[in-house]
Amino acid sequence: MHHQSHGLPIHGPENNLKPYLSRPHTARYYAHRVRESLSTRISKFICTIFLFIFCLVGLIAFILWLSLRPHKPRFFIEDFTMLTLAQPNVSPQNAQVHFNVTIRNPNQKVEVHYDSISCSLYYKNQQIGGAPIQTEAFDQGFKNSTIILKDFVGFTISNQLWTSMQQDRTIGTVTLRLQLNSVLKFEIFSKWDTKRHKLHANCNVILGPNGVLLDNYRDKKCPVYFT
Repeated sequence: MHHQSHGLPIHGPENNLKPYLSRPHTARYYAHRVRESLSTRISKFICTIFLFIFCLVGLIAFILWLSLRPHKPRFFIEDFTMLTLAQPNVSPQNAQVHFNVTIRNPNQKVEVHYDSISCSLYYKNQQIGGAPIQTEAFDQGFKNSTIILKDFVGFTISNQLWTSMQQDRTIGTVTLRLQLNSVLKFEIFSKWDTKRHKLHANCNVILGPNGVLLDNYRDKKCPVYFT
């Protein structure tokens, strides 16, 4: 038995999707997409430019920092004598010291301004003497060296320490520590000043039985630190 469709269309799932799949986009839709794509490209381009400028400025600042970064002054012990050490009958309070220290400014574009310089002498970490070296301010130019010569007396060595020093001398050597103290600041191109720093240079002094610095310890670099 045959059924007639009476001319009515049959609506299946495929026929229902066709109008939505084949619906064309309007001109306004394409214009919006073009504007959106253009604005995205412009935003990315601006971000790239800003990132490039930021990296370039950072690189220039890093190069300037490397070229203008102040380096610490360098201290070298050139000579040190304590001749009275070889005279055990001399009172320790009358001991005399003479030393020679060279201060070098390793900077090519930075000057060093010293407010003052003083020294302290230690034996077995006990201070046995000290004296001012430079009480007036002075400047040290680029790649320049300054020689410090000093003679001083007036020690506070106890009899016990003096006896210990004499015992070390008879064994062969006496070990002292010369500490140089200063307050300084750096001057960049003589225009910009840094803050002041308290500098300390510790020079190891090894004396022979005659009270003279051993040759192996001449022109030795002294460790330097700031506080």
